[in-house]
Amino acid sequence: MKKALFFIVFFLVFLSSCDKKSKLPSTSGKINTISVIIDDKLWDGEIGDSIRNKFAAPVIGLPQEEPLFNINQYPVKLLEGFMNNCRNIIVIKKEAKNQFVIKENEFAKPQIVYYVSGKNSIAILDLIEKNATEIISKIRKSEIQENQRIIDTLLFDFSKLEKHFNINLKIPKEFKYASKKDKFVWLKKEITSGNTSLLIYQLPLSVIETKPNVIDDIIKIRDSIGNLYIHGTSRRTKMITEAAYAPYLSYTVLDKRYAYETKGTWEMENDFMSGPFINYSIVDKPNKRILVVEGFCYAPSKEKRDLMFELEAIIKTIKFIKFSNTISKKQYKK
Repeated sequence: MKKALFFIVFFLVFLSSCDKKSKLPSTSGKINTISVIIDDKLWDGEIGDSIRNKFAAPVIGLPQEEPLFNINQYPVKLLEGFMNNCRNIIVIKKEAKNQFVIKENEFAKPQIVYYVSGKNSIAILDLIEKNATEIISKIRKSEIQENQRIIDTLLFDFSKLEKHFNINLKIPKEFKYASKKDKFVWLKKEITSGNTSLLIYQLPLSVIETKPNVIDDIIKIRDSIGNLYIHGTSRRTKMITEAAYAPYLSYTVLDKRYAYETKGTWEMENDFMSGPFINYSIVDKPNKRILVVEGFCYAPSKEKRDLMFELEAIIKTIKFIKFSNTISKKQYKK
């Protein structure tokens, strides 16, 4: 009897917990924003400096300095109030135990709350140092997902391009064709005082050599594409990779395929236009090709972090479908 009563109570508690989770409110707030819950005294000292140095560090690959995340600081007493619906929350406290805890969907969903507590400032600083990389990675991933959720509501009709590239991409309907060739597409979205763009094209596997020449090959290819298809106000102009700033190269995986991620700045030769780009050269061995998907923007009077972040989120929706032919390597030589 006691055993049966225990299971009944456990089941009711379980149902109550599930019901509570299902009724959680939706999170709100701007993309790439963190709410830091910390008392003013700690915020104005070394701990606040450490948080700003790590989470508001300059974004790589942008022509002007912009922070990785926007940070809003609030006293600890506000945690129980209206701040609970933020998507990304970091709670910093001085407590008897040194610990770092991650809780998902605690007050709203989707949400991640990072609790950092320590006996003193040195302990807290040590925990921030050890866990900052993980926090940044998780927040970037969740913000990409949030951006993709927003994108998913009204989409560009990509079905006509599937047979050209044998991929699917979720692209906002605001994008329009700027140029369309057999194995090259340029999509553009007009914004206030500028535009954002997506390029999609494919090449033979052999055009990108192995280390240490990868970055040189990627720059050579994108400059060749600029010479062929991306021009300014006159035909004498062409898009090139800006030589004054070395691009940043890293490695990632997109839909189970290895990819080179390159971030840098572009300029229009013999013209005044310039801006940032993010280039993914995807090693698509099943289809014996390099598939390149690149985003870039021209927005001289606007901050560019979130514009580029949206392009990154779009590119990361990529799904491969089946075999595709490649373009001739000769076509892309300078």
